Amino acid sequence: MDKGTSWNWNDRELLRYLGHHGQEIPENVEQLIETCKRELEQTAVPRIICREYPLRIRDHEIDLTCFTTKSRSLERNLKDCERVLLFAATLGSRVDMLLQRYGRLQVSKAVVMQAAAVSMLETCCDEQNGALKEQYRQQGWYLRPRFSPGYGDFPLECQRGIFGALELNRRIGVMLTDSLLMTPSKSVTAVIGASRLPRDCTLQGCEACGKRDCLYRR
Repeated sequence: MDKGTSWNWNDRELLRYLGHHGQEIPENVEQLIETCKRELEQTAVPRIICREYPLRIRDHEIDLTCFTTKSRSLERNLKDCERVLLFAATLGSRVDMLLQRYGRLQVSKAVVMQAAAVSMLETCCDEQNGALKEQYRQQGWYLRPRFSPGYGDFPLECQRGIFGALELNRRIGVMLTDSLLMTPSKSVTAVIGASRLPRDCTLQGCEACGKRDCLYRR
């Protein structure tokens, strides 16, 4: 993203990440949000990678070619799919440096910056997924919503398979720790099913996740 580029912000989601539930937003908080958004626009360097693989599901074992897993929630998401896209995106290491700096110097700004960065990453993924959806639709394929390791019962351990298949360290500079955390922290991986059959109603995001006590749950 070039400096000075205006980002298509989803302010509703940003406020949700801040724990906003419809209450009035003080003017100083609004100003702080706008400041954080502008700084992120100048700092983030979004990078995305996506690869397609054949998909086979047999006896509840999901074979994504580069790794296999069992997950009832992912299996439901991939119903009727014949192919799968492995997807990854990151805002880059400079965003982590920005968050760390304000974590030391100005905690209130660090909190807002954290929420804005999550919102920016989600928007980046949504826009890319929208482009992929249209690209595949023109070829007669229908994409399911992205589904990340950790959603529902999709094992977080599957991060290793996605990282290996997409070569994320070499290609977009994202690494996986021994505890399965990603660095830079504002990074995401996901599986996206491709089917010849359209399906209008598919659970995604918070609706598909079993973590009921999450602060950011819709």
